[in-house]
Amino acid sequence: MAVTSRHPDRLTDLVEHGDGHIRAMTVPEAAAFGEIAFFAPNWESAHEAIDLAHDALSGKVVIDATNPSTVAASPPPGMTPGAPGPGGLGAFAPGFPSALEIPAFVGVPDAPGTSRAVGASTKSGFEQLISWAPDVHWVKAFNTISADVLGRRRGHDPLLAEYLCTDQRDARETACRIIQELGFAPFFAGGPEAARLTEPGGPLQMREVDVKDAKDVLAEALATIH
Repeated sequence: MAVTSRHPDRLTDLVEHGDGHIRAMTVPEAAAFGEIAFFAPNWESAHEAIDLAHDALSGKVVIDATNPSTVAASPPPGMTPGAPGPGGLGAFAPGFPSALEIPAFVGVPDAPGTSRAVGASTKSGFEQLISWAPDVHWVKAFNTISADVLGRRRGHDPLLAEYLCTDQRDARETACRIIQELGFAPFFAGGPEAARLTEPGGPLQMREVDVKDAKDVLAEALATIH
């Protein structure tokens, strides 16, 4: 497993905790490692992370766990696209499983597994990422629920539903497998446009939903934007 941040030399404790199974790399090196990556910088650093990765993520499945501070096509006043945000590349998205202790990029060796109204015409953060890196096989997941809730519900019945959004079949299958392996129940919410439901301001954000109720809750969320 490979991990990275803007300052990979500061990941010594994490590497040591991995008992030889975790390697700290530069962003381009980590992005090129393995076949799957978790993308979880703070939103202000997202464009920079993509720029640093260059083409290393092209064609790979990347799980986007970010939550944009604002759903807007332009950066905040005074900040240029790609400018470092306060959390850097090592920041966790609010919904990312803290028990995994994984910073911005994680390469998994070959397979196992604020915001505007939702109905507004602006893009979701997920759609913005896709526009910045269209060759990546993006899938949105792990951004709706706090780490505390994930830790409490992980592997316990009734299973917690984990909503995911993508229009890439391989990304959907990969995310479903990883979600299941982590002890949650994957539930497909729709294509990239459905990410507006899961991001801050959307009706699925911070919703703790049992898998048996996931379909009804999704239908209710969709009804709010029509």
